[in-house]
Amino acid sequence: MFGFGTPELVIIAVIFMMVFGVGKLPEIGSSFGKAISNFRKTANVNDHTELDRKQDA
Repeated sequence: MFGFGTPELVIIAVIFMMVFGVGKLPEIGSSFGKAISNFRKTANVNDHTELDRKQDA
């Protein structure tokens, strides 16, 4: 995963806790998860649209 190991991910998590605070992390995680979900749904719709176009041609 992009060359990140466990130590690097722990350091990143600690930096996020220092910057945003522990109370804000669940909100940030939830927002990030929703953004990824929406991105996947949009990409999936685009894939189906492209397949429909190819089948119609």
